[in-house]
Amino acid sequence: MGTAVVVGSGPNGLAAAVVLARAGVRVTVLEAADEIGGGTRTVEAIVPGMLHDQCSAVHPMAAGSTFLRSLDLGRYGLRWRFPEIDCAHPLDDGTAGVLHRSVAETAGGLGPDGRRWSWLFAGPAASYDELSADVLAPLLRVPRHPLRLARFGIPALMPASAIAKIFAGERAKALFGGVAAHAFRPLDRPLSASIGLGILTAGHRHGWPVAAGGSRSITGALAALLRDLGGEIETGVRVRSPADLPRVDVTLFDLAPTAVAEILADRLPARISRAYRRFRPGPGAFKVDFAVAGGVPWTAEPARRAGTVHVGGSFAEIAATEREIHAGRMPQRPFVVVGQQYLADPQRSVGDVHPVWSYAHVPNGYRGDATDAIVAQIERFAPGFRERIVGTAVRTTAEIAEYNPNFAGGNIMTGAKTARQLVFGPRPTLTPHDVGLPGVYLCSAATPPGPGAHGMCGAHAAARALKYLRKIRES
Repeated sequence: MGTAVVVGSGPNGLAAAVVLARAGVRVTVLEAADEIGGGTRTVEAIVPGMLHDQCSAVHPMAAGSTFLRSLDLGRYGLRWRFPEIDCAHPLDDGTAGVLHRSVAETAGGLGPDGRRWSWLFAGPAASYDELSADVLAPLLRVPRHPLRLARFGIPALMPASAIAKIFAGERAKALFGGVAAHAFRPLDRPLSASIGLGILTAGHRHGWPVAAGGSRSITGALAALLRDLGGEIETGVRVRSPADLPRVDVTLFDLAPTAVAEILADRLPARISRAYRRFRPGPGAFKVDFAVAGGVPWTAEPARRAGTVHVGGSFAEIAATEREIHAGRMPQRPFVVVGQQYLADPQRSVGDVHPVWSYAHVPNGYRGDATDAIVAQIERFAPGFRERIVGTAVRTTAEIAEYNPNFAGGNIMTGAKTARQLVFGPRPTLTPHDVGLPGVYLCSAATPPGPGAHGMCGAHAAARALKYLRKIRES
């Protein structure tokens, strides 16, 4: 049916390649790094045999991805593993907001706010498999399920701070706020509720699983399927200009828009080049992996059983820290996401020494060392944590960007999730994956539906490429 090259082997690049290969297109994936995976790589960072995810770690959106679920990736080794508790948000009084896969069980732990939590999530979670066809697609299109999308979408348009006001107690407020903070946006901005609502709704339907053996298993399975379909993958190949690309019918870029503008240079239409070069990065992440003897001694007992722990205190405190990093100022007490993937996937540990994954929200390009601030925040809710640390592996914002150039300044979201960039991607258009050149497409997390290991950005871009290939074949 034609030939294609995909630049970049993250989940979206491999997803795009699989869609094309399944349609009979001869596909080659070019990866600049020496290994595939983008943000889904897993390494032995501290102790031999101990597995640490280097970026993406917990996967409610991937587990519910209509695209990934259509591929039977279990044949290629992908297994989801579920913690007993999806997420805990400890508070200074020793209690915690506790997120379970079950809406009812979550609501049961939130006291008088339980009914409000159920009102917000029970309906959308029950219909998520139908709703996801619209949620995980470009927003400016005719929805397949308009009434369901409206029920979900109207709250998603609101600031996260407005949704938090629904709740009377701090456990529910903080639990929601910690998930909403994954957007790396001030929580008083329009649409800042959307990513939190999306993650929570998907999680209530499909849980917050990890991939057995590390996040690398997701892209490893996609790569194995691609090879079975006849596709090829070449690593250590950096594309700097069109001269580095083979002559093919379609080209897809799993890259940040700024990188695409640099590669294609004056071949891009001027207005699109300007939009891509002006694409805004968001705040950064400062990552610290720990090897911890005996695990983290959280004061709130549910946090000891949770795959993810949000460390940031009250909703008001989280909102303040997100405002600070957005303004370019490093807070004394940053919001920290802690991953305890080994609870669901024990093979990652070595004896009683466990891998603990963490990152703090920091300003984009932050040049300081946030290690002590991260340790202090965890110690705040887990006294004695510091004494249990066997080793650490630190990755600064600059090192995150070097590890994956899509993450400029440590921005692991591949672009600021402002209202405009969240809805449109890098430029206002009804076809956000089109680059403005015949047969050339953008398939990275900079395009809708955005970040995550769900592969949907790649699948949507590949669908556009296939439409183009059919058109030229018929002409």
